[in-house]
Amino acid sequence: MNRISRRSVLGAACAASVGSAVPGLYGVGRAEAVPDPLTTDIESHRALVAAARAGSPDLGPLIAALCPRLASLPARREPLAKVAGSASGAIGWGNPSNNDAAVVWGEHCVFLTAHPRPVTIRIDEGSARPMKAVTGTPYWYRVERIRLGATHNFSFYDGERELDCYTVAGYTPASYPRLDVPRGTMSEQRTITSALYGGAQSDYWLYVNPGVDGVRGAPLMLWLDGGMHVGNRDWRGLRMQVVTDNLVHDGRIPPMVHVLINPGRGGPPQPKQYPDEDPGSAMRSLQYDTVSDLFARHIAEEVLPQVGREVKLRPDGYSHAVAGQSSGGTACFKLGWYRPDLFSRVMPSIAGFTALGLQPEDGPTGGFLFPYLVRREPRRNLRVWLSESMNGIDVAEDGRRDMYLAGSWPLANIAMAQALKTRGYDFHFRYGQGYHNMAQQGLDLPEALAWLWRGYDPDRTAQAFEQDPAERAAPLYRVGIVNRPAW
Repeated sequence: MNRISRRSVLGAACAASVGSAVPGLYGVGRAEAVPDPLTTDIESHRALVAAARAGSPDLGPLIAALCPRLASLPARREPLAKVAGSASGAIGWGNPSNNDAAVVWGEHCVFLTAHPRPVTIRIDEGSARPMKAVTGTPYWYRVERIRLGATHNFSFYDGERELDCYTVAGYTPASYPRLDVPRGTMSEQRTITSALYGGAQSDYWLYVNPGVDGVRGAPLMLWLDGGMHVGNRDWRGLRMQVVTDNLVHDGRIPPMVHVLINPGRGGPPQPKQYPDEDPGSAMRSLQYDTVSDLFARHIAEEVLPQVGREVKLRPDGYSHAVAGQSSGGTACFKLGWYRPDLFSRVMPSIAGFTALGLQPEDGPTGGFLFPYLVRREPRRNLRVWLSESMNGIDVAEDGRRDMYLAGSWPLANIAMAQALKTRGYDFHFRYGQGYHNMAQQGLDLPEALAWLWRGYDPDRTAQAFEQDPAERAAPLYRVGIVNRPAW
């Protein structure tokens, strides 16, 4: 199916109205009338794309409402650094640091920026195309049809000067709300204090799909950096809520409890992982990038018991999955590696299997160890969906002393895929064309979750995961150099 019907996408506005009653988890507990920012944001995206396609005078106010920081972008914009994979990019949205935007609705994408002079856009290495001015504003826009089921890189230009580059996902119908699919329930924010991490605190939320068995216990999916899946942030990212509700309704994954947990904040001071690191991210790096079992203990001994006092979870690792991006992807795999009895299904995306977390004075540590550990240590019973993009983070060309010193994300993930392949793991490797952002994972999410949970049987508590025969028959990965002579 190439096109998303008006009926299917308008389901968001009809399935849950703003201010509707939201029951407590499992239908028990306090019911409140709460605003639904996700539904509001979905409708705002639809309206903006419709206005842009029609050239409506409402476009300026709609952009201002949906992209409040965009108008101040020209004063904050600097020339793009010459760093491979430097675009932290958009997944149907834009870089949160400056709010350029790519607003997607079906096969139509509205590319947005703000600049004092005319702007052109290049999409997927195509030729420069002019953008249109929104009268009386600093905004520039262009409407394009994009191919669904693919990611698309795009860059804004002032003449020959590149301003920013991003990636946008051509979401498939499974990532849009449907009228026939009931919505799950999002809890209010909770907070947990970790004794293992010296008093660091993590915020988390629970999202419960319709149909969860509150008596027998629910399967669990843990989402690291989980705040990105709450409210309108989710629609502008992976669309986890919509996708999982759709897949549950279609019988492709079981209804489950999703624990959306942020990394810790506070706790003891930590050394910087690289000279320019934001001190506020130090605890995240300690939890996510360090290769040890401490983070697995934190989840097993502190987080899950607290969650289990509120909702009944199945205890078996066969019924538990974990997902994460970037350093969260490293931590995601780490949980499966150290506790395969607790998390047997793992979904690392753009993972930092590099030297982030390396403190030479403490001995070798960091995600770069995992491809070698996979090759050398006994095989864990894991099912792994691994994804990366060819334009991901690599070495800086301008001598910047930051995370780019840690290595090449694309090469590290290829090494990880090769290790999983050679050791007979049940894995799938998706290698896209985007930058270091979530576009590929957002595009893949319906397929990835269905693959990760395929064959799930609630009457079982264990399964030996084996490499698919087609993968066993496939050759080893081989790397080719395509952008320069290599002779």
